[in-house]
Amino acid sequence: MNTYLVIIASILLLSYLLHLAAALLNLRALSPELPAEFVHVYHADAYSRSQHYTRATTVFSLTRATIVLVVTLTFIVAGGFNLIDGVARGFGLSVIPTGLIFLGLLALLQALLHLPFAVYATFGIEQRFGFNTTTVATFITDGLKAALLTVVLGGPLLAGILWLFETSGPHAWLYCWLAAVVFILVVQFLAPVLIMPLFNRFTPLAEGELKEAITGYAAGQRFALQGIYTMDGSRRSTRANAFFTGFGRFRRIVFFDTLMQQLTTAEIVAVLAHEMGHYRLRHIMSMMALSILQTGLMFFLLSFFLYNPGLFAAFGMEHISVHAGLVFFGFLYAPISTFLGIGMNAFSRHNEYQADRFAARTGADGEALISGLKKLSVSNLANLTPHPFHVFVHYSHPPILARIAALRKVCGGSREI
Repeated sequence: MNTYLVIIASILLLSYLLHLAAALLNLRALSPELPAEFVHVYHADAYSRSQHYTRATTVFSLTRATIVLVVTLTFIVAGGFNLIDGVARGFGLSVIPTGLIFLGLLALLQALLHLPFAVYATFGIEQRFGFNTTTVATFITDGLKAALLTVVLGGPLLAGILWLFETSGPHAWLYCWLAAVVFILVVQFLAPVLIMPLFNRFTPLAEGELKEAITGYAAGQRFALQGIYTMDGSRRSTRANAFFTGFGRFRRIVFFDTLMQQLTTAEIVAVLAHEMGHYRLRHIMSMMALSILQTGLMFFLLSFFLYNPGLFAAFGMEHISVHAGLVFFGFLYAPISTFLGIGMNAFSRHNEYQADRFAARTGADGEALISGLKKLSVSNLANLTPHPFHVFVHYSHPPILARIAALRKVCGGSREI
């Protein structure tokens, strides 16, 4: 049996088992006893409902992972990649268009595989637990817009990568990395003004008490606000959020309209202070820098496997090509990606604690941030007692009880960062 096929099958199975173990431990960690911190916030029936939601989403996630694993292994063993390659080559085009057709067909098959799960997640689980406000029309148009963006933005990038690997020799990985970095930076600048408005409506925050409180806090921190906006997140979900996006003059502070409805002025200012902490403490830049370094590592390792005959034989391919090599390397890179993802999550959780401390030590009301986090946890049916291993593998934010405990230590302490 082909060694690479054994390695790839093992990677897929071990990844599945990792997530299965985390999910099962997380289900076992569910406790019917309401944590004392939430006794006056969470009603017993709502808390029970949050646990039902955790169970439902976990079972759904495991079902989806199982089906995707079986379909993927079957597709590999049955020679599906070679079949798609044959279809792409059947158009008789040059190397790069053939590669784009191959990758496009695979993306289409993947989208079709995941579509039923997306439909059930949105109109089944999210609908049943009162989160979904997405209409069928919005769901369809969102999918079409996302597909169009993939073609318009991703198509040229993929074409450039294929061309560089075909023509640039041993340093192609470096040129591809530089091209990817430029692409990432351009998208970061364009997203707030061109991409995100395709999906949501952004409205400047109206004059009034909230805007005065926000500008007052920002002035106290000598932070120049480029724009404060509300976003119609309620078009798709009742969930609430806030975030910074963009850089320079394209920088925006965005509040979901659902957040505005659920939190008080003091709580919203505290959430803003937390988001400002990410910006002031350079978390956004450091996360982007790490992402760029990961991209460079990926391209560097890719250069060693791109034309490996054994790897292509594992997938039953008749022809060796750059476009297929990109896909096959992804299977080998999966363990590294998982390991780096766990590390990035740990770094992100560290950053969340720092941003909370920033908010509490720079004039925002720490207790207001705590009460805001509690309200959001209740409205989102958050799992209050996740298993530590599940947190380690999946969480980019600390569990809510850990955040509250850390904030309580800060509220009465020094105001220095």
